[in-house]
Amino acid sequence: MSTLNEKVLVLNRSYLPVHITSVRRAISLLYQDAVRAVDEEYRTFDFERWRELCPANGGSSLGLVNGRIRAPRVVLLLRYDRVPKRSVRFSRYNIYARDRHSCQYCGRQLARQELNLDHVIPRSHGGASTWDNVVCSCHRCNRVKGGRTPEAAGMDLLRRPFRPAWSPLLVEGFNPKRYKEWLPFLNPIGGASWGWRGEAEEGGARRDGGRSLTE
Repeated sequence: MSTLNEKVLVLNRSYLPVHITSVRRAISLLYQDAVRAVDEEYRTFDFERWRELCPANGGSSLGLVNGRIRAPRVVLLLRYDRVPKRSVRFSRYNIYARDRHSCQYCGRQLARQELNLDHVIPRSHGGASTWDNVVCSCHRCNRVKGGRTPEAAGMDLLRRPFRPAWSPLLVEGFNPKRYKEWLPFLNPIGGASWGWRGEAEEGGARRDGGRSLTE
């Protein structure tokens, strides 16, 4: 992945996480004086002071006309103090993230375009479009199951579906080995159950056993 596309955690003025952006966007905001970069010691820096810092050991950096600049991992918004919502929105994007893009019947992890959303109890049997009745399934398993229950189709769920208490976007974008700078801002609020919709949330409809599932 290009350094410009790596992830950056965005904090509001109260140091609460509110978004994930790219290094490209973070550097632009830093240059425009809309954010401050935050280092490992929780110090804040404007663009000029941040540019004076040497890249961290093993850290990423970007080339400028007159030198290099560290890739920020955390930035602080200067004029935003809203508190993130603490509910997880039921959506296609968040179900994919909850199930880690894996078919809940065969266990294969696939690209999003190779997955469907499946009603465990089909809607023709009274099943609802809720957290505890919708799972990811691959195209093959979706066809085999069709409009039947897992029991009727002889298929076992690897894990019962559930309402997550965290933001799937955060789980998808956050790797603690790679973004250790994020940890101090996440742990105080228990991983943060935020209702983010995702940077590229999908709309429209997919097929669920021959039936349209529209959010």
